[in-house]
Amino acid sequence: MNVFRLIGDLSHLLAIFLLLFKIWQTRSCAGLSGKSQIMFAAVFTTRYLDLLTTFVSLYNSVMKIIFIMSSVATVYLIYVKFKATYDTNHDTFRIEFLMIPVAGLALLVNHEYSVLEILWTFSIYLESVAILPQLFMISKTGEAESITSHYLFALGIYRGLYILNWIYRYYFEGFFDLIAVVAGCVQTILYCDFFYLYVTRVWKGKKLTLPA
Repeated sequence: MNVFRLIGDLSHLLAIFLLLFKIWQTRSCAGLSGKSQIMFAAVFTTRYLDLLTTFVSLYNSVMKIIFIMSSVATVYLIYVKFKATYDTNHDTFRIEFLMIPVAGLALLVNHEYSVLEILWTFSIYLESVAILPQLFMISKTGEAESITSHYLFALGIYRGLYILNWIYRYYFEGFFDLIAVVAGCVQTILYCDFFYLYVTRVWKGKKLTLPA
């Protein structure tokens, strides 16, 4: 494992920790998109079904279990435990308009026509757009709490580092996965506007608000 993937994984874990900390500390899921979290739960559940068939390493297995359990726990906190604080009025993105086309694309464009491979491909495509409901929600409310901003920034850093991981693996291992690279680039592009606002506002101690 190279340093880019390791730091990327740690950034991803940090993002999850910040999200769960925000919900538990405030006893509220205000400002968070439950629909984005449903899609992330679907991403990790479908991607890591190979836990039942393949052992790569202890690190690999532990990380997969953490991602699955934390994503399911987040959905539970939003829709069950702290449901009264969930902002349904602003979390209105129609995720079926993402999930159905993504499922169709996974059936058409994949590396191998097998159940696990199609589900893995589905998860890769879905992850690239899973953040859209959260960004859409921020666009509707016009602002985001600081810790929510930190969560999104850590997620973006994770994806950016994985692009460096793919470049490293291509040059030093001869490995190149077109599906993962294209989907990862799409996901990173979606964060660009948010990155700009984060750097120009949150880093300066201001609340992240959208320009009028």
